[in-house]
Amino acid sequence: MQTSASNPHQPEEVNNHVHSTYSFSPYSPTQITEAAVEAGLKTVGLMDHDAIAGGPEFLTAARSNGIAATVGCEIRVHLNGTPLEGKRVNNPDEPNIIYIAFHGIPANQFEATDQFLKPIRAARLKRSQAETEKLNAWLQQRHGPTLDFATDIQPCSRIQEGGTITERHICFALAKKLIQQHGNGEALTTFLNEHLGLSPSKKIAHQLHEESNPHRIYDLLGFLKAELVPHFFIPSGTDECPSARDAAAFARSIHAIPAYAYLGDVSESPTGDKRAQTFEDSFLDQLINTLKELGFQAITYMPPRNTHKQLQRLQQLCHHHGLMEISGVDINSSRQSFNCPILLDPAFQHLCDAAWALIAHEKCAAQNETLGLFHPENPLIDQSLETRVQHYATIGRNMNPHQPENIKELL
Repeated sequence: MQTSASNPHQPEEVNNHVHSTYSFSPYSPTQITEAAVEAGLKTVGLMDHDAIAGGPEFLTAARSNGIAATVGCEIRVHLNGTPLEGKRVNNPDEPNIIYIAFHGIPANQFEATDQFLKPIRAARLKRSQAETEKLNAWLQQRHGPTLDFATDIQPCSRIQEGGTITERHICFALAKKLIQQHGNGEALTTFLNEHLGLSPSKKIAHQLHEESNPHRIYDLLGFLKAELVPHFFIPSGTDECPSARDAAAFARSIHAIPAYAYLGDVSESPTGDKRAQTFEDSFLDQLINTLKELGFQAITYMPPRNTHKQLQRLQQLCHHHGLMEISGVDINSSRQSFNCPILLDPAFQHLCDAAWALIAHEKCAAQNETLGLFHPENPLIDQSLETRVQHYATIGRNMNPHQPENIKELL
């Protein structure tokens, strides 16, 4: 493969982890591309839970809006039979189940991906219905409003169009009812405290009291996600969470890049949906060793969420084990900014390069699977991962986002 010379890098921001209305988000796939352009991003990535249905709309909108785009999906997998079985890793809700991402899914593999995800969505739908019943019983004991799954929760989703329903949808539907019944401010926080036994922090209380707050329902959702979910959560089964090894193998079979989603010990969540809690940092070396053995090819992480010390350690382990580093800020609330200024720091230039490499990988693999970044027959496979990423990043940057199919001219 040949690449044309690229211009010296200009400061750029990218985001490979934006959720759409096909999982949970205020943004449709088209609106994501519009918001990304408005924010000045150079690339943007769709990342829905258990769903790929937004991919075609997203890529069409990205082409129209002239922004480079990549498509992935996020799923949960189990660790049965691994050295990490039973550990709480990167999932606040339950041990032994971890979040992973399929990055850079070629467009010609969307149908195969959807077939893989369909039974996962079906199992999750049944569990979400059972969780709603459990929540209603809890709410009735406290004289709270109850939810009808068909009329309150499903309309918040795109379940009929290949989307999914998660605990966020349940919390969103409840947040909507609570605001309708109690309005804003004191009446709402009093009900939360005195009837539901949920005490908002000063920060959350201020947000709920703020008269002109356009994000109120998402602020309340984040609070409910952190504080209420433990009261109605039902553990996932293996029908909803395949094994980590099988999921990684499937991702590789469709020429996507299986990535572990690093969380790190949390002090405060940007959206208020996670409590301060310890996760994988105390056994990170063992985790990375296990992930490599299971067939994972990358680690995805969110720089604003972690400390410099956490990131430095993670980057060293990725380099040692030959794992690609991919960044993204988990966008699922209107309060969150699409921008990630930390990526303007030269220390994170490699994450911008990785975003462009993902895009080139995705477009190239759709035309010829052997051109996938990790394919064993890739012409550059004998070169280092860093060299391959740089090579593909150059291709991605030189691609015309209005005509991404013409990337073959750069090969």
